[in-house]
Amino acid sequence: MSTVLPSNEAPADRKNPARSSPSTRAMTMLIVAGVRRPRKSGATSAAIGKICGLILFSGIFLSAAAVAETIVPVAPQANAAVPATIVPVAPKINAVSYLVMDPTSGAYLVEENIELKVEPASLTKMMTAYVVASQLADGHISMADKVVVSEKAWRMTGSRTFIEVGKEVSVEDLLKGVIIQSGNDASVALAEYVSGSEAEFAGIMNRYADRLGMKDTHFVNSSGLPDEEHYTTARDLSILAKHLIKDYPAVYALHSIKEFTYNDIKQSNRNSMLWRDESVDGIKTGYTKSAGYCLVVSAERNGMRLISVVMGADSVRARTSATNALLNYSYRFFETRTLYSAGETITTGKVWKGDRDSLSLVMENDLLLTLPRGQYKRLQPSIELDGKLVAPIAKAQEAGHLKLLLDDKVIASRPLVALEAVPEGGFLKRLRDGIKMSFDE
Repeated sequence: MSTVLPSNEAPADRKNPARSSPSTRAMTMLIVAGVRRPRKSGATSAAIGKICGLILFSGIFLSAAAVAETIVPVAPQANAAVPATIVPVAPKINAVSYLVMDPTSGAYLVEENIELKVEPASLTKMMTAYVVASQLADGHISMADKVVVSEKAWRMTGSRTFIEVGKEVSVEDLLKGVIIQSGNDASVALAEYVSGSEAEFAGIMNRYADRLGMKDTHFVNSSGLPDEEHYTTARDLSILAKHLIKDYPAVYALHSIKEFTYNDIKQSNRNSMLWRDESVDGIKTGYTKSAGYCLVVSAERNGMRLISVVMGADSVRARTSATNALLNYSYRFFETRTLYSAGETITTGKVWKGDRDSLSLVMENDLLLTLPRGQYKRLQPSIELDGKLVAPIAKAQEAGHLKLLLDDKVIASRPLVALEAVPEGGFLKRLRDGIKMSFDE
């Protein structure tokens, strides 16, 4: 398959060698115009003659030396002869829903029932941690702040940090209790400190969910205790995990801590993947009888980060084995590459009526793709411009699209924009280009 590289330039007329060039037609038009023009005084006629001569000379000279539009994709190197990589079917997991996602490219490598609404159990605490992290980043609270433990927080059942009513506990210790020990009591204490009540905090959690694009999620508490109106999806949890990693790396780093001691009670992180796979650095487990055994994990191998979500497994061992199988499969058969960098020249287009003859077109953001290993050599780039590049042109003005095709299917499309502004050229440049454009239509 050949690369489609359209150009703004009209093709040469090979069928009619006698057809005049744009510069010859321009000369004829000007001469005819001069013949039909009423005679003026000698000085006026001489001035007109000089202008016509200058236009003809510049048109002929610049026509011969004009910069032709060049469209040169700089990556990847297409090679349609490379055979397609055979990717086996993803491992079948005994869980209600599951996925593997590359947070850098946004690609889902494995997915099963990822839009199905399920109970998040203690995976809820991922959002609790996210909200607290945002408050820390905005300076509304600090790690050293002391929180007085309420009776409600102290009375929480389930997994606990064992904070005591009326005692002061630092935000840092409470946050570690939430992340490492999955403490329901620590979650409520933080929620009350940030928002005054857990109900108000749940409202904030929902606003953050909307902002992040978690369209099928609703929270009613900070801990994850069961409630009919407390639900999410595997897809939404992967979105939350991606943003927690990206937006608040310092708080995310707490998820890799294997144990935490508070009140002379040492508890281990419930995420056993931290011991099983050294590439894993987070993030959270969850369990209730109705939700089953749940696990969200993130790992990084050779610069490639993945997020896996397993919801509703039968046991701790089942969710861990499923996660391990999903990660190993995804790392074995997929890879993510940066094909084009933001600001990198993708093509150089001819500029009309401007103070320069060419302009670099770029993308505003990096273009990354996750594909089966070996498929990058088979990608075919195609550039489609919206039309002629006519000055004035603003910086970052959209001018076309870059499309990447695999087996004749478009798998990615990104807008191309002007690298810099191009003001209008002088009178003669605009006139000459206008004449050439009229014959180029």
